Amino acid sequence: MSESVFVTVPEHVAIIMDGNGRWAKQRGLPRTMGHRKGVEAVRETVRAAGAAGIKYLTLFAFSSENWRRPEAEVSDLLGLLKAFIRRDLAELHRQNVRIKVIGDRHSLRSDILGLLLEAEETTRDNTALTLVIAFNYGSRDEISRAVVSLARDVESGRLRAQDITPALINARLDTAGIPDPDLIIRTSGEERLSNFLLWQAAYSEFIFIPEYWPDFSPEIFRSALEKFASRDRRFGGLSSQAAAVGT
Repeated sequence: MSESVFVTVPEHVAIIMDGNGRWAKQRGLPRTMGHRKGVEAVRETVRAAGAAGIKYLTLFAFSSENWRRPEAEVSDLLGLLKAFIRRDLAELHRQNVRIKVIGDRHSLRSDILGLLLEAEETTRDNTALTLVIAFNYGSRDEISRAVVSLARDVESGRLRAQDITPALINARLDTAGIPDPDLIIRTSGEERLSNFLLWQAAYSEFIFIPEYWPDFSPEIFRSALEKFASRDRRFGGLSSQAAAVGT
């Protein structure tokens, strides 16, 4: 899939990878098999994003609410993350992919945190696709941490409250330095953000698709990108067509 295929290629695509468990249930398989199949979809999607000319791909890998799931399932999810990094890090590095991790790191186990930090450090100078992994991530938590950081600066006298701007808040978020997503895709037919990139999604386009995440293919991705290319993004202003005729 080449960049020239699309009139408008989104710079940043974010995906809520939903439906692993339901995919497995439909087939009479344990939920863990859905998660394992989902990892294969991640690999294909990273390759497709790079081929399309997308610069940032954010994947909602593990939310801060996912800790509420059964212990066995959480353990399996963490194991899959570790296996993905150990198995795929070298290949991603060869492909010039940069890995960035967003989410609360303070409560993570040392073995998980160490792998995430290794992935970031190993690929920090790569210049192709940036793969943003949202792990132990919740948008309200992210915003709260940013507000606390600003409040501490106000308390210490380093910052005046009246000088706080949206740009300053943006700079304290986990995604500082990463452009807001142009397109957010959610699989499985659900149509909600589920505490994902709430601040950053202010002007994102949304595409909700019925397929479960393990069935997400380069063809489905291509279709979503084509739909995005047909959207008229106004950012609160006039449409490009209306502006052209002065209406």
